[in-house]
Amino acid sequence: LINVFVSPAFRIGLQALIHLFKANIGTGLLGLPLAMKNAGIIVGPISLLVVGVMIIHCMDILVKCAHHFCHKMQKPFVDYGDTVMYGLEASPFLWLRNHSMWARYLVRSLLIITQLGFCSVYFLFLADNFKQVEETASISNKCQQNKTTEEMLPYLHLHLYMLTFLPFMILLVFFHDLLMLAIFSTVGNIAILGSMALIFSYIIQDIPNPKNLPWSANWQTYTLFFGTAVFSLEGISVILPLENQMKYPNNYVVILYIVMPIIIILYISLGTLGYMKFGEDIQASIILNLPNCWLYQSVKILHSIGIFFTYALQFCVPAEIIIPLVMSWAPQRSELLVDLSVRAFMVCMTYIFAMLIPQMELVTVLLGSASCSVLALIIPPLLEICTYYSDGLSSFIIIKDLFISILGILGCIMGTYQAFYEIIHQNFFSSSQNSTRPIIYF
Repeated sequence: LINVFVSPAFRIGLQALIHLFKANIGTGLLGLPLAMKNAGIIVGPISLLVVGVMIIHCMDILVKCAHHFCHKMQKPFVDYGDTVMYGLEASPFLWLRNHSMWARYLVRSLLIITQLGFCSVYFLFLADNFKQVEETASISNKCQQNKTTEEMLPYLHLHLYMLTFLPFMILLVFFHDLLMLAIFSTVGNIAILGSMALIFSYIIQDIPNPKNLPWSANWQTYTLFFGTAVFSLEGISVILPLENQMKYPNNYVVILYIVMPIIIILYISLGTLGYMKFGEDIQASIILNLPNCWLYQSVKILHSIGIFFTYALQFCVPAEIIIPLVMSWAPQRSELLVDLSVRAFMVCMTYIFAMLIPQMELVTVLLGSASCSVLALIIPPLLEICTYYSDGLSSFIIIKDLFISILGILGCIMGTYQAFYEIIHQNFFSSSQNSTRPIIYF
């Protein structure tokens, strides 16, 4: 029916809109109330708005630069790595031109690390949430008590839950058609919007007076806020793959400016209201602050369904980089087998990474600071300067791009340092009491 009554261009545009929304709504959303605590009740929302606006602008820059080189090179599509390579080749600096190929390798490596890192976080999130729901014996129908768990059924190791999800994840990534992924993304969007509706329905009730909450925080915790914010909003990795699927790619900027402001408003609202509701008691994931009843514990199930289907979308980016390289060495008669084998192997690698990584709330900060900030805030402004410098750029654009990149570099350095410091401190220098505290994944 969709094929009969809806034009192909509109259908593909709708699919891109659904994918873009889903790609930017993930596990980091649930950690934003804690991020607001790390920044302050006033500084946090303002900073999240500023970071969000800069990331949207950088997405726009990347798409425009990609269009520029598509037209210049007479190519139907260029990915993020190719766009950076062509941008450095157009640079007036000889050293950058000579190292343009290395920049392409760097960008593709960061894309692989970032997206597979997201997938590993999703593994942990799914396993941890289903573990909590299944092992909780005291869930009631009364939603008055604000405790997550009281009595636990016999313990089952978290890794066994992840192993249970492994075959389903492998089957999921075998579907890589855009229409099939759009169906998955639609189901995921509905599930996550349902979970968000339940969360908002609770946190807007009887909000305490926020006058006692600090307006701002120190720089150490603020760097943790930066990593979480960039991790939550980093959807730039899927921008060009989605844009390439559109019949009229120039319309993608319109979709970008429709979806991303909605996401930023959602993020600021959830982060601010969640912090105001729970104050200093806010957990790493706001789900853990919800009452211990089936109505609000169902948030874990709904959000897990959304994250499960998001896995396939995030997986597409590294798959599109790695699989063609492997296929170039494979015999033509066994291409399908090689394709499926590589996909299964990559899923298993994300499962192994998820088992090896401790303190996931800090690892997401590290991933956001060290990798996401480079892709989302540092490279695109510098790419614009290199791409259009020979055409004549105004001083305002150059200053603006340098300002965004410098902020990204500072956030990257300080956030990476603080995340490493916290991980090392908690694993090697914390007291026995602190070292046995439960690890919370968001």
